[in-house]
Amino acid sequence: MEPHREAAVLAVAFKAALPLTSPIAVGFLFLGGSYGLLAHAKGFSLWYPLAMAFFIFAGSMEFITINLLLSAFAPVSAFLLTLMVNARHLFYGLSMLGRFRGLGWKKPYLIFTMIDETFAINSSTQVPLGVDRGWFMMFVSMLSRAYWLGGTTLGWLVGGLLPFSTHGIEFVLTALFLSIFLDQWMGEKHGEGASATVDSASSDLREGGNSSLRVRSPEPVGASLMPDSVRRHLLALIGVMVSATCLMMFGPERFMIPAMGGMLALFLVLRTWLDVSASGVGPDEGLHSGDIQEKSV
Repeated sequence: MEPHREAAVLAVAFKAALPLTSPIAVGFLFLGGSYGLLAHAKGFSLWYPLAMAFFIFAGSMEFITINLLLSAFAPVSAFLLTLMVNARHLFYGLSMLGRFRGLGWKKPYLIFTMIDETFAINSSTQVPLGVDRGWFMMFVSMLSRAYWLGGTTLGWLVGGLLPFSTHGIEFVLTALFLSIFLDQWMGEKHGEGASATVDSASSDLREGGNSSLRVRSPEPVGASLMPDSVRRHLLALIGVMVSATCLMMFGPERFMIPAMGGMLALFLVLRTWLDVSASGVGPDEGLHSGDIQEKSV
């Protein structure tokens, strides 16, 4: 490809990716800044958080790594903790295999820089006509990484200028996970109207002449006895109860890995229940094409 033509391709892809990553820039300015501020408060020079941001590039794990570096050397525990915290990336990667196909040398970089935000954009965005798909996803990843590195640097520099003590700033990690938990808890309420929507759709189909009946999907044992409020928040309640139990059993220094292992085991065992709670639709509700009956003429 001629140099001027290649430059034009890059410019078009950059202009398409930049607006979509602007919200990421705002978020990473605060999250990355908090991370840099925490690293400064813990006594790390600027190169440590920058190196971790560059080579790890997994926000929540970078916060955890700060404490891992200050604790006793335990590589197996660190490996298991990292695997559990970032296990969702296994599913991200599987779903992106098709989109990454045929991208050549760009593919390894896209895999390495795939985080929640870049996955959300690259997996759902329809690349406009005339925009190179590979370079579009590359710029989404590179811009997101640059935002995080910039926020980290800014946070560390600000930490050195603050006129007051930053003692206790490590609570920012607790606050981060608490905000994620509350966001999930509030988001689970959005499933409340799903049952009514299914009932309405069934009624409309019957009135329109294409009769359909509701079919009972497989119902977990005892599901009818579970209050709707508990069903909607089952994921969050499991996380809280398992974490509290492991905290009492293993203490604050050792509860993390047993808690995450326990949650994973319960998620697998209670998968049917969790499918019901995630859908927001009761176990007795649902439309299935097999139940559509022809109306007699």
